[in-house]
Amino acid sequence: MKERAGIQSVEVGFALLDVLSRAAGPLMLRDLAAAAGMSAAKAHRYLVSFQRLQLVAQDLSSTRYDLGPAALKLGLASLSRLDAVKLARERIVPLMEDIGHTLALAVWGNHGPTIVHWEESPQSVTVNLRLGDVMPLLTSATGRCFAAYVSKEAITPLLKEEIARAQRQGRTDVPTTLAQARAQLDEVRQRGMARVVDTLLPGIVGFCAPVFDSDGHIALGVVALGATGTFDAAWGGAVDKPLRAAAAQLSSDLGYRP
Repeated sequence: MKERAGIQSVEVGFALLDVLSRAAGPLMLRDLAAAAGMSAAKAHRYLVSFQRLQLVAQDLSSTRYDLGPAALKLGLASLSRLDAVKLARERIVPLMEDIGHTLALAVWGNHGPTIVHWEESPQSVTVNLRLGDVMPLLTSATGRCFAAYVSKEAITPLLKEEIARAQRQGRTDVPTTLAQARAQLDEVRQRGMARVVDTLLPGIVGFCAPVFDSDGHIALGVVALGATGTFDAAWGGAVDKPLRAAAAQLSSDLGYRP
């Protein structure tokens, strides 16, 4: 397919805006130009135009450049149009083909983490889960992922209910005290992802990677499920890496900055 013609100067100038969007704060002209791969004189010409359009602002006392009010308006308008689930659904099929296992999307609903989309791999195993199912916090990767990142006020009452249930059932494979549960959730945050093996369903491994919005709140979880015999359950393995990368890209596209 023939590449469509564009305006090269616009594409070149955008490099300056891109550098400013990624920077931790305002930048001096020389540093901004160097990061964008152009001379200071060339960068200055672009910045003059960007200032007229209010895409860039310059602090008169420090002479540093930063994004301007027009850039903020564009960013907020874009964020208001983003639908996290729709965006994730558009990308889940190629991710499923890459991983080779069933994938699902979950969001935080009225009763807890809820499955809202399901993409079944051709070589998947039978999993008795349906759209609308609310996942347990202690025994599912989805539940652990949301429990690690949803506010403590919202999670604690639900955790206490599940802990009491686990105690009544005499389970030893899940936390049976609030302290144990919090230690487990600390590990999820440290690893940046949740995993269960033979915990929710016998012979099934589950990973859940969090996707964050521009405010740093968990927007959804991307879940991968498979049989223990064919699913790479290792941290940093064939499922972990692409799942983690996809979730990080979705977070970035939703405006999240770690």
